[in-house]
Amino acid sequence: MTSTLALTLLGLALAIIAGLGAYAFTLWKEVRRRKAFREEELQRAHQNCLENLGMVASALVQEQVDITEGSWRCKVLLEILDQRLTERPDFRAFDEVHQLTRHLHTHSARQALSPRDRVREDRERLAVEEEFREPVLKAAAAVMEFRRGWPGSLH
Repeated sequence: MTSTLALTLLGLALAIIAGLGAYAFTLWKEVRRRKAFREEELQRAHQNCLENLGMVASALVQEQVDITEGSWRCKVLLEILDQRLTERPDFRAFDEVHQLTRHLHTHSARQALSPRDRVREDRERLAVEEEFREPVLKAAAAVMEFRRGWPGSLH
């Protein structure tokens, strides 16, 4: 092999390595950009959840929303933030109301019920709301406190 051929192959190899290095660097930058975008999206989603959670909890405390509906909404929003939040003793009332009322019909399924069945379900829902009124209102107050301490209050 001549020295000219060896130098040409060495130059070609270095050019290929430089090109692959530049491509790897470009990919690395794209991964960092996407990661930052994902983190920003997560922060925005958490902020939206916290705002909605604050509104629902405030509506519960001011009795502008039914105990059942407010509990369901708070439970869902807390689970969006972190699945384990509804297991906290302060927020457990939301999950308990959900467990006791999740079999009740809503929306068009409720409209399809006979008047007698609707009244029966209303009585059942009202009994649960009466039983859990105070714990849910305390949980709503705890949610408002949790929201003020975010993100330190998460764990």
